[in-house]
Amino acid sequence: MKFNREIGEKLKVFRKKLGLQAKKLAEQLNISASYLNLIESGKRGIDGELLLKICQELRIELTDLKNENEIDLNNSKLAISKFSKVKNLNKLDLKIGPKIKAFRRQLGLQANKFAEQLNISPSYLNLIESSKRKIDGDLLIKISKELRVDLSDLTSKSDINLENDISNLLDDQLFDDLDILGPEVKDLVNTNPKIAKALIKLGDNFKQKDHEIINKVENLSGKIIDSRKTSFPGEVISDFLQENKNYFPELENFANEIFKKVQKNNRTRYVALCDFLKKEYSIKVRDLIPEEKKPFSKVFNKKNKELLLSDYNSLETKKLHAAAQIAQEGANDIIEHYLSKFKFPSEESKRLTQVALLNYCGAAILMPYKLFHNECKRLKYDLQLLQNTFATSFEQVAHRVTCLQDPELPGIPFHFLRVDMAGNISKRFSLSGIEIPRYGGACPRWNVYSAFTRPGVIQAAVSKMTNGEKYVCIAKTVEKGVGRYGQSKSILSIGLGCEAKYAKEFVYTENLDISDKKTEIPIGVSCRTCDRLDCSQRAFPPLHKKFDVDINTRGVSVYVNDNNSR
Repeated sequence: MKFNREIGEKLKVFRKKLGLQAKKLAEQLNISASYLNLIESGKRGIDGELLLKICQELRIELTDLKNENEIDLNNSKLAISKFSKVKNLNKLDLKIGPKIKAFRRQLGLQANKFAEQLNISPSYLNLIESSKRKIDGDLLIKISKELRVDLSDLTSKSDINLENDISNLLDDQLFDDLDILGPEVKDLVNTNPKIAKALIKLGDNFKQKDHEIINKVENLSGKIIDSRKTSFPGEVISDFLQENKNYFPELENFANEIFKKVQKNNRTRYVALCDFLKKEYSIKVRDLIPEEKKPFSKVFNKKNKELLLSDYNSLETKKLHAAAQIAQEGANDIIEHYLSKFKFPSEESKRLTQVALLNYCGAAILMPYKLFHNECKRLKYDLQLLQNTFATSFEQVAHRVTCLQDPELPGIPFHFLRVDMAGNISKRFSLSGIEIPRYGGACPRWNVYSAFTRPGVIQAAVSKMTNGEKYVCIAKTVEKGVGRYGQSKSILSIGLGCEAKYAKEFVYTENLDISDKKTEIPIGVSCRTCDRLDCSQRAFPPLHKKFDVDINTRGVSVYVNDNNSR
């Protein structure tokens, strides 16, 4: 009872310091006010999961409850910065058993030894680590102390993108006989994320080597012997951006300083960028039409200090190239610093990522963070209005809204992807929580694909994943290529979306009824990882379900029959 009383008293002090009424906190925790009162008075014990939820809501770490010094909210600034964005406690991943096991292994602690330190039996520890037994608050405090972990370590959501990448990797026919199921993949990611990432690297390497061998054989034989989709060479860029949440504060600071020097009426103009390159770096910008059969977008002649920009480019593209050249001249050290923190599998992937960061910085010069963030909020992320306001392209604006991840001035956490008509994903990034496949195409029900049926029109939809999560997704096609009569252009589709809870902040939901289940479009990640057996667009059987062909029975697709759907 001493533990319950001490912890209860501290929880009560933290609650009052935040000015939070007991009734309100109880409501947020989904418990009764009387039960909370019993906890705070030490008359009722508290289990580990509820303790984590309370710490989350009070913005404190577990270490705050162990601290013998006077309680001071200043000790919890780290917790506040980490958790201020999390509003829905139900979305917290509180399956802490596998995480405890992972942290124990990282410290090289044997289960027997760790159980002895906790004064519990090894069998009881095994039940906790396998999520077969709940953990009480007292024991959770002891465990966090022994493993030297905090609330953020135990409540962080599992890496859903990593889960999906592993599932897609195991989709290869090489693993068909192993019958690996979804829960086993999730367990691997939760308990051994480093091993999961190592498997992804091996998979990428295998596909790359396989692709190189196929290319050599095809070149020698003159015949196409393999039509399989290969992994996009820029996957490393996606991993790099995902790891940094597509936000690079030092580049934002640099871009803001440049904007102050070139802006006119709070806007960046192409002529001003060219003048700045000439004045600051002695670089002359020349616009010209490329010679016949020698097309280019840009060429920088370092020796002559001359930047050639093709007149086949749109003005928006020219502006981005000029701004990126400023970044190349003035922010190269910053970019190299970011690159040095990431392990690249090849020099090529590192160079591709360098180009991505130059374009990131260029876009930040055209659309400086604070000004762009204010306009996004005012216009409710109306991409076409933002496009006109900053004189940029639709794709540039769609990219830029995903970068608003400053903890002190955050925007909506979006996901972004770009696909072609064949279903190839050439760019992908997700902060919304939606899973985007690493290998191959995504679910054909995503509106990023149906956008091709209505070129140039923004389509909005409410999409519901198999796990019940809802997202507001928009999509629009864009043209890429030479701007000259008679020259063909490629058509790509840009997809952007966020969790449904941000609907009121997103203009594209104004004509959508988020609460109407009839308007929801059921989607998955990809056919192999989706368990929707009622989908008529299924191209492959689900990876985690047994599949038997019955010549006498067929459901909505050849992969579904009465036996499969039971």
